[in-house]
Amino acid sequence: MISLEGDATAQAQEPQPIDVTELILQDILAGRLPPGTWLKQIDLERRYNCTRPEVRRALDRLVQKRLVEHIPNRGYHVHEQDGRRAQEVSDIRVILEVAVSDRIIANASEADIANLRVLALRFDDLVLNGTMLELYEANLAFHRHLLALAGNQELVELITEIRQRTSSAPVSQWRTRARIEQSGREHQQMVDAIEKRDTDGLMELTRRHILQG
Repeated sequence: MISLEGDATAQAQEPQPIDVTELILQDILAGRLPPGTWLKQIDLERRYNCTRPEVRRALDRLVQKRLVEHIPNRGYHVHEQDGRRAQEVSDIRVILEVAVSDRIIANASEADIANLRVLALRFDDLVLNGTMLELYEANLAFHRHLLALAGNQELVELITEIRQRTSSAPVSQWRTRARIEQSGREHQQMVDAIEKRDTDGLMELTRRHILQG
């Protein structure tokens, strides 16, 4: 007789597939793959003990996140941050996002505030239990929902496009657990300010959050 329990135990002990994207991302953030490093696919296969298609999918995902750059006919390399450009992009975001704080507060319903709170809590949960890529997506979801409350979809798309002009922020700046946790607290404080209808408070929190103060 075949033991179903034995089969279940064997299946439970099967190794889980590795997330090559997350492994490469962690090595980038830890400085083990510093900016400018060329990412040869054969080297990554050996480094992470994975297949060529897995490496290629991981690199393409990181290109989408602006942490890796693909140069046709040459390959992939870790994105090199342009400090001047990054600062100018942050300055533009401050000008645009702080300016709509009053609209966000005026338009935010109780349901909107509750949704923002859920998204902020989702981010906090992922700080403890998620991957860096999941944090990245949760952060984008929070900020897109926040900006959408200004009632201007073109603004949401414009800021999304502006963020893509430099390496992915704040992922590229989340080099410590403390910085990630601070971002989570700032999300919660921004929701608190909206709930209190505190325009000045939201403006200052938005400025500080963007500049990673």
